[in-house]
Amino acid sequence: MKKTATSGKFTAQPGSILKAIRRQRGLTLSQVHALTGLPISTLSKVENDKLALSYDKLTRLSEGLKVDISHFFGSVDDVQPLDEPKTRVMHGRRSITRRGEGSAIETNDYGYLYPATDLLNKQIIPIVIDVKADSLDEFGEFTRHEGEEYAYVLAGSVEFHTETYAPVLLEEGDSIYFDSAMGHAYVAASKPCRILSICSREPEITT
Repeated sequence: MKKTATSGKFTAQPGSILKAIRRQRGLTLSQVHALTGLPISTLSKVENDKLALSYDKLTRLSEGLKVDISHFFGSVDDVQPLDEPKTRVMHGRRSITRRGEGSAIETNDYGYLYPATDLLNKQIIPIVIDVKADSLDEFGEFTRHEGEEYAYVLAGSVEFHTETYAPVLLEEGDSIYFDSAMGHAYVAASKPCRILSICSREPEITT
């Protein structure tokens, strides 16, 4: 994980983590494909830092490999061996993320900034998203993942598209709550366009 010189923002390198987990478990790319449903070509590009993964793809890796999603934002040295005891969800915990801090992943459609990556087994995943795509055609295939999602527009305006409802325009200060298993996409109606997205999911026990 690389830290920028001007802020506490880290460039996450989930490909290196994926490779470490795969080698630790003696898995081939074909076996990871069978566990996650992600194409072998995609997995290979991710491991070689030629492709960045969106949130929905990261959740498929997390669920398929039974690894907490926060591991993909950390260091290869933090990957736990299979024989280590399972991590339990602790009560009374907290995590503080200062302005500009977090683990960053840049895709064609979104710039993701993940705060609170030091906590494992979170039941919600907060993400600050810079929306890049200017049209649904540019965005491409809808995103979908298990759970529910809440999005609050921090700056600009966003067109929210789903496979079920007509598009809706959300202005700064507007928000939306929805079933994230429904195909959806955020498209920038004006830039800069930034949202806070909070995704719910079942916590994974790390191995």
